Amino acid sequence: MALIYKIVTAQEWATALANGLFAGSSVDIVDGFIHFSTQAQVAETAARHFAGKEGLVLVAVEEASLGSSLVYEVSRGGALFPHLYGPLPTALARFALPLPLGPDGAHDFAGIFA
Repeated sequence: MALIYKIVTAQEWATALANGLFAGSSVDIVDGFIHFSTQAQVAETAARHFAGKEGLVLVAVEEASLGSSLVYEVSRGGALFPHLYGPLPTALARFALPLPLGPDGAHDFAGIFA
């Protein structure tokens, strides 16, 4: 079971839960797909795009549950990133956990990936 991860604001996730679907953040909507990261990529994604931001949630989804709508495509530094073409049914989330900032100001994944 391979998990992929999406970082969202708590408000975005609350809205998605109320609707049963996550349609994407503003950048996802502009790009035409929902950006995900693998476990190896997610800390760098947080540092690059969410530095110092509080009130975030890390959503984990089993990649196999997304079927052919999930495509790995070349992105940052030539690495392959998972992109979902279509909305994410919130029921597919394996977990959605707060993503706290550590004392150094970086997001703390230790409690999540321990």
